[in-house]
Amino acid sequence: MPELPEVETVRRGLHELIIGREVKKVVHDTPKSFPNAGGDVNKFLIGAKIIDVRRRAKVLLIDLSSEYTLVIHLKMTGQLVFIKEGPTPPLGSEVNPEPSLHPLKLARSTRAGANMQRFGAGHPNDSLVGKLPDRSTRVTFTFADGSHLYFNDQRKFGWVRLMPTIEVPNIDFMQKVGPEPLEAGFTADEFASRFARRARSPIKAALLDQTVIAGVGNIYADESLWGAKIHPLRPVASITKKEFEKLYQELRDVMNLSIEKGGSTDRNYVNAEGKKGSYIDFARVFRREGKPCPRCGTTIVKFKAAGRGTHICPHCQKLPE
Repeated sequence: MPELPEVETVRRGLHELIIGREVKKVVHDTPKSFPNAGGDVNKFLIGAKIIDVRRRAKVLLIDLSSEYTLVIHLKMTGQLVFIKEGPTPPLGSEVNPEPSLHPLKLARSTRAGANMQRFGAGHPNDSLVGKLPDRSTRVTFTFADGSHLYFNDQRKFGWVRLMPTIEVPNIDFMQKVGPEPLEAGFTADEFASRFARRARSPIKAALLDQTVIAGVGNIYADESLWGAKIHPLRPVASITKKEFEKLYQELRDVMNLSIEKGGSTDRNYVNAEGKKGSYIDFARVFRREGKPCPRCGTTIVKFKAAGRGTHICPHCQKLPE
């Protein structure tokens, strides 16, 4: 499943490409991937314009002028691919780009003499760069200008749901998920307070709990705990205020770096050019077992914690006796 920086990479790419486009047609191959009533689709999706692309934790939200929203979960093998054939305008001339998107760029190629504007993000198989639709395509959105947005999903775990925008906050998941770690107003004190109800839990298990903090997965838990010099098995109650402040900053730093690099991919996600995100190349402890710790030189080890493969430096992250 993607982590927050991977989904944010998808959101930024789509925001630059599809804002203002009008949905002309939608087709799907299975109700599991597109569980929506035909009447709602005709009334609230067809003819509507896209007015925003948001993210909450690991869920994408595409807001429509009809006051409905497409709620999208990529799950394990989902992809979103935007294709527009014909003359390619200068970057940002069609829609309202976000300056923070750069240095992510749009992938452009030329086929059969025609310019093609293409964005691909998601599970890195040939569907990102091949002809679409293909056998993994579950939903195809056609816009009024002839461009397309394809939702591909090999394993059919992902979905695209249409619902009133006003009801999105009432989804069970939205009610339970914790605050965003990168929100501007989310402070270190608030971060620490979120862990109070899991005082007896190991800190890594609490970090991975989406009801505590949204969007933190295995990579970023390992990286931030290493940065804060905290052993993942330490009980939450043993973490000092100063250590929580350090963990808060490390988590935000590694997530922001990952977004800058286009996501970690962790074998499953790619950036806006259809290439693997590069953060994993800069990881300091994750998947570096047997290699020296970049801080002290001690050999990094791997073991299981919170049901996940866990990477630590046994010297920098000591478990108190």
